[in-house]
Amino acid sequence: MQDLMTLITSLRRPRLLARAAKIGAQDYNRDRHLQRLLGYGSIPGPGAALMRLLELEREVNAQRIEEDAAYSLVRHLDLLIALNGEAQLYQTSRAAQFQ
Repeated sequence: MQDLMTLITSLRRPRLLARAAKIGAQDYNRDRHLQRLLGYGSIPGPGAALMRLLELEREVNAQRIEEDAAYSLVRHLDLLIALNGEAQLYQTSRAAQFQ
């Protein structure tokens, strides 16, 4: 099985969508964004949050590709922003473990 960062870096999404998500990740607020995307309750750690976000993003991306009427560009962008933000937190926490 691939590690989380490999899964994230291997995502291939439209350039404009990826660029917008990267810009949006600069204002990422974990408490606010994850509560809205994953539901209210306790917030999982960065690794668990990344796994759930990857799962949700895959579903939304499949809707985009299939041109499903239920596809929401805003939700897709929110998920990609959260993925970028959580990936940064995950990398930081992993780097701190090895020091």
